[in-house]
Amino acid sequence: MGANSSSISELPENEYLKKLSGAEPISENDPFWNQLLSFSFTTPTNSADLKLLEEATISVCKSLVEKNPRTGNLGSLIKVFLSRTKELKISAECQNHLFIWQAHNALFIICCLLKVFISRMSEEELQLHFTYEEKSPGSYGTECEDLIEELLCCLIQLIVEIPLLDITYSISLEAVTTLIVFLSCQLFHKEILRESIIHKYLMHGRCVPYTSRLVKTLLYNFIRQERSPPPGTHVFQQQTDGGGLLYGIASGVATGLWTVFTLGGVGSKSSPQLEQCSPLANQSLLLLLVLANLTDAPDTPNPYRQAIMSFKNTQDNTAFSSSNPHAFQINFNSLYTALCEQQKSDQATLLLYMLLHQNGNVRTYVLARTDIENLVLPILEILYHVEERNSHHVYMALIILLILTEDDGFNRSIHEVILKNITWYAERVLTEISLGSLLILVVIRTIQYNMTRTRDKYLHTNCLAALANMSAQFRSLHQYAAQRIISLFSLLSKKHNKVLEQATQSLRGSLGSNDSPLPDYAQDLNVIEEVIRMMLEIINSCLTNSLHHNPNLVYALLYKRDLFEQFRTHPSFQDIMQNIDLVISFFSSRLEQAGAELSVERVLEIIKQGAVALPKDRLRKFPELKFKYVEEEQPEEFFIPYVWSLVYNSAVALYWNPHDIQLFTMDSG
Repeated sequence: MGANSSSISELPENEYLKKLSGAEPISENDPFWNQLLSFSFTTPTNSADLKLLEEATISVCKSLVEKNPRTGNLGSLIKVFLSRTKELKISAECQNHLFIWQAHNALFIICCLLKVFISRMSEEELQLHFTYEEKSPGSYGTECEDLIEELLCCLIQLIVEIPLLDITYSISLEAVTTLIVFLSCQLFHKEILRESIIHKYLMHGRCVPYTSRLVKTLLYNFIRQERSPPPGTHVFQQQTDGGGLLYGIASGVATGLWTVFTLGGVGSKSSPQLEQCSPLANQSLLLLLVLANLTDAPDTPNPYRQAIMSFKNTQDNTAFSSSNPHAFQINFNSLYTALCEQQKSDQATLLLYMLLHQNGNVRTYVLARTDIENLVLPILEILYHVEERNSHHVYMALIILLILTEDDGFNRSIHEVILKNITWYAERVLTEISLGSLLILVVIRTIQYNMTRTRDKYLHTNCLAALANMSAQFRSLHQYAAQRIISLFSLLSKKHNKVLEQATQSLRGSLGSNDSPLPDYAQDLNVIEEVIRMMLEIINSCLTNSLHHNPNLVYALLYKRDLFEQFRTHPSFQDIMQNIDLVISFFSSRLEQAGAELSVERVLEIIKQGAVALPKDRLRKFPELKFKYVEEEQPEEFFIPYVWSLVYNSAVALYWNPHDIQLFTMDSG
């Protein structure tokens, strides 16, 4: 995206901006506003262009911060915008480009100013700036309307009521972005904001009746993924002389109003990446996540979270609960399709997690889908490319799998879905494999990656919990999946022996010296033994519940039978080893009776016959393995910084100076 630096550099000297930020108050009825708002350029859609714009206009913003208490020009600008939005809906229906164009420009300037104000002052100071108005000497200010609430309500109304057309796309996007900017005060605080002025406006008073409509509209913006219309759609046609971006205004406003500058340029070609994305869908999803993660007020639960927790399918005819006034209906089929298609982004994965975890209607619908592979495969790809993803994205994907595996129907159905040619799985050519076996392969690969790189116990625990939930329902495991289960156990066994040897050597060394403290090998040993125990329980669960369905696992078990020898008499594993030892002994005996030099096919045939012959009552029953995802206490301490890191790192439409950010360090995003 190009940028005309020389033109942008002239913005601080632009006469209209200088007048706006100057010492003279401007009445909201002054013709000046028509002149100020009659500029034209493609609204920046990435943070790099916005950085250029902010750097060029920072002196103007600083001047307005200083002069506004005396002039009240910020309030006048907002009142001009509010007056123009009253007829926006009619303007859209009548294709009144000029009216929409100027309203958009007013909101764009407000958003740019707000971002600077919020980054440089407290909410209390910001609130004061909205109350300043021109005072003549000796006069007393009358009780003025609450401009912040007025503006917030207006933005919400604009989002939910203005039809989304080519000519309204830009102003709809600007309204969503401005709401995000209003809430961005969180970025400039290290602690989670629990008592915020902006939060109060959004969770009480005039904004609250729009809660369900706002959440519904933001969801539909995400679902529809409407692409940005061609640059210049919302304004008049460009002059044919090719001399710039200014337009003759039929209403008689003078040309030459702003120094010409271009950010991308009307009529310039957008990159292929921009052609494929929807800035409105992206910003709508980010705003939805921010709203859903606002902390509850002392006397009021977050209404936006309530709306997300309770919305229903349009085909659901049951009555809404009277206890939740924010419930609504949405097309679940369209939502499901969008969620399947958008999982490459952190924010779409986070939305899927929230819906599965908090909305029982969505969870029930998803688990009943007969094309569940369309959702699971993108999640598996996230985990498979763990090296390229940030840790939060990986966690969300893993927790989604854990939530899905809590359902026995899901655990059964994934082994019935047969996939062909999984091209992104590089370790081995998989021409045909069940979704269940692929899921096992990817989760085991994630565990092995974690063991060698990040060594995160939380990630280990959730991976093993998902495998444990599925284990009783393992069916027709692919031979490679069966091998990888035993290979993981082999890796754990070697690690156990290594830690045990290090502990022994350390103990011997300490007998001759009391100077240095001993490394805590006991703790390391305890952790690795917990993981080994879990793996043995997973294998045991499969053998006791579905032995006859999994000859490949029995084959892999027999092939590596020596691995289990050392754990037979280990006090931590003796009980769980009984069944595994019995299975190994039973099938080893049958193979010995069949003679030497047996082919793989013959061995599998003997295993299948033996599985039928083995009396089920000989296998000791253990409690069913079932793990349920439980959100940690004070989840906002994780989710709020995570959501704002997504907003900060989004390539679309926002830029903040990294030196101003307090909520997280730059490497946490």
